[in-house]
Amino acid sequence: MSPFNFGRAALGALALFAGAAFDPAAAQDAASFPNKPIRVIVPFAAGGGNDIFARLVGNKLSEILGQPVINENKPGAGGRIAAEYVMNQPRDGYTLFVGASGVMSIAAAAYPNLSYHPTKTFIPLSMIANFPLIMVVPPEHPAKNVKELVEWAKKNPEKSNYASTSPAFTTASELLKLKSGMPGQMIPYKSSNEMILSVMQGQTLFAISDGPPAIPQIKAGKVKALAVTDSVRSAEVPDVPSMAESGFPEVDIKLFSGYFVPVGTPEPIVAKLEMALQKAIKDPDVSSKLKAMAVTPGGQPSSEFRAMIDRDIRNIAEVIKAANLKFDN
Repeated sequence: MSPFNFGRAALGALALFAGAAFDPAAAQDAASFPNKPIRVIVPFAAGGGNDIFARLVGNKLSEILGQPVINENKPGAGGRIAAEYVMNQPRDGYTLFVGASGVMSIAAAAYPNLSYHPTKTFIPLSMIANFPLIMVVPPEHPAKNVKELVEWAKKNPEKSNYASTSPAFTTASELLKLKSGMPGQMIPYKSSNEMILSVMQGQTLFAISDGPPAIPQIKAGKVKALAVTDSVRSAEVPDVPSMAESGFPEVDIKLFSGYFVPVGTPEPIVAKLEMALQKAIKDPDVSSKLKAMAVTPGGQPSSEFRAMIDRDIRNIAEVIKAANLKFDN
């Protein structure tokens, strides 16, 4: 779709949204909303982090709204199949989407022909949580910190490579390369577990990974953690310095998960969902369970969540352009 056509489509969607906001019938629907079960489409398989988040928050959301909240898992194409499915559902508030960074902000920056946009096709309702990534190396590697690893890689460029499974991990690794001058060839893997295994076996020099596959191996001594991609340390691995402490404050990357509905959903329904989700996510029991998963609970207003996503898209796009990265849809 050309930029001109995309702009027209976005304006049309906004017009639809504005019209819905002042539609008396929509207002009447909002007054009785919800009066039937709400579906939550999760773009990944059951049992993963986003699925666990959605079930945890969904149970509380059901209590608040007085209707069942039912998770439906629709994995495939890195979550883009589910996003396209939700954007084509009735815009009545009864179909929510749990969008993660990879499906939303990173996809928007990485794929020029993406059929949707996180803040133009969808309305961000509230963030569930965000979390940094963790940089790991083989346990026997002599580098004790990120700066030592960078210097080692510069002296051994033919041995400098990194594992990745997605644009999220690739852009994080490339950002470190850009800010440090470190060499490194990307080696693709199919899953985060394979990515960590490649580091354990010394097939790759490092990986910048999400926590769940990395932390058990860190605690078992099978990989060595050098830093978390944040300005502060992670409570889950408190002995691991932040990238800011390591001398690379600009390598500040956190992934998120949050709730969305398609643009065109009536404004009163959007407002009711936004308030209910903020209440659910900030519930002490829900937030304590989120913290136990080594993530920072969200619950911000829609406007803050939207601004964060737009900022993420700009920042990631700059890294992709500077590193001359190309990703296949």
